[in-house]
Amino acid sequence: MNKFEELEDVAYQDGVDVLNYRFESNNIKGLYCDGVVAIREDMTIPEKTCALAEELGHHETSVGNILDMTSAANRKQERQARFWAYNKQIGLFGLVRAFEHGCQNRFEIAEYLEVTEEFLEECIECYRNKYGICKQVDNYLIYFIPQLAIMKLV
Repeated sequence: MNKFEELEDVAYQDGVDVLNYRFESNNIKGLYCDGVVAIREDMTIPEKTCALAEELGHHETSVGNILDMTSAANRKQERQARFWAYNKQIGLFGLVRAFEHGCQNRFEIAEYLEVTEEFLEECIECYRNKYGICKQVDNYLIYFIPQLAIMKLV
């Protein structure tokens, strides 16, 4: 079972319907409203996985119509939904698992975690803003500045 199918199971267990949809605009990857997620049908599986994760993040964290991004409250809810998605699909432990798996660069990490490189980059930026230079996870140090690096502590 791939990550997209796992997320579909999470949605099903939460009572969220997931539909493939042909959006008129190429700018829309997914939308969430009242227990239904619509995912753009002509994307790759990693793209669908990232979009579904974010829309499930909205299911878990957002309230009301947040389409108007001129509102600071709506932007905050959007950020919370994305942070939920980053933690669900990647997380600090996911970065450590990728390191332990032998991933050498961002492409390999994204492929191993079954996310897009763009989603991984946004996640790392989010973690950089939250944790600063580095974050210790068990016996690993994850550096976010100047670039992503993981080091096992002895």
